[in-house]
Amino acid sequence: MEDMTIIEFETFLVELDKNIAKLKSLAAREGDTAASNEAKQLTKERAQLVEKFFRKLTAWDKVLLARHKDRPYTLDYVAALCDDFLELHGDRAFGDDGAVVGGFARMAGRSLMLIGQQKGRDLKERQRRNFGYMKPEGYRKALRLMEMAERFSRPVLTFIDTPGADPNVPSEQRGISEAIARNLREMSVLKTPTVAVVVGEGGSGGALGLAVADRVLMLEHSFYSVIAPEGCASILYRDATRGADAAKAMRVTAQDALELGLVDEIIPEPLGGAHLDVTTTAENLERVVTKHLDDLTALPMGELLEQRGKRLRALGKFEISVDRWRTAG
Repeated sequence: MEDMTIIEFETFLVELDKNIAKLKSLAAREGDTAASNEAKQLTKERAQLVEKFFRKLTAWDKVLLARHKDRPYTLDYVAALCDDFLELHGDRAFGDDGAVVGGFARMAGRSLMLIGQQKGRDLKERQRRNFGYMKPEGYRKALRLMEMAERFSRPVLTFIDTPGADPNVPSEQRGISEAIARNLREMSVLKTPTVAVVVGEGGSGGALGLAVADRVLMLEHSFYSVIAPEGCASILYRDATRGADAAKAMRVTAQDALELGLVDEIIPEPLGGAHLDVTTTAENLERVVTKHLDDLTALPMGELLEQRGKRLRALGKFEISVDRWRTAG
């Protein structure tokens, strides 16, 4: 049990649930008191095992949870959170990128611009959405919607869940580096409140293109990293299978990001992960996001931009001793 990954643990729970179901069926069918008592005992032990396991999650477990096939994506949160959502398409230059969805939304009585990355559930949808890898037109679409939000004085809420930006040649030819860089620049001076939430994978520049915001939040079992742990392992250890070691060394978890000052708050997930209770996860997300939007919208625009600038300039701050530099020189 101690050495199980989250995926192995979930497989174990599935088998345990089958046994509990069989015992309950036997008790109901034949009035077997012993079977009923055993089912109750196993159910109690199951709950204890889950609580114990999730208290000791490793960084790699959190990476696997963030990538879980049933984890909620942007459109799941839209369905759970928004009273209304008008999706807008296209970058007005090349085309529409299915890896990002966005449009005007109404959440908790507030009108806002909601933009998020979308991976897709089945193979056909995943191919249409490029598995969540945004292309240049995706970042340009997102920027178009942010600028529209600024014109109509609507706050911007982004959901981040991507392995990274699309790395293929056509995207390079269409200027993906420039598209991401432009988003970083324009988001830093956007004249409207902005909140970004890492809901799954926060992969490298692919995530940053939507994450320059007044407040950056993370779901409890999401992760944020400059490179995928497997990619880091292939560079550091010359062995891509050592992703677990790399995840620990890179400090990719939400808890690490909060300690390092990269994010402002962690949004709790239900025991077992967001995929087990989307409704509760969405409620937690709405509560925290609403709190931050209330704080931000109360600020005068000049003060909002000043605070955002200070926050961005403080990231990655380091100091060097002049005497030590002279000695080294």
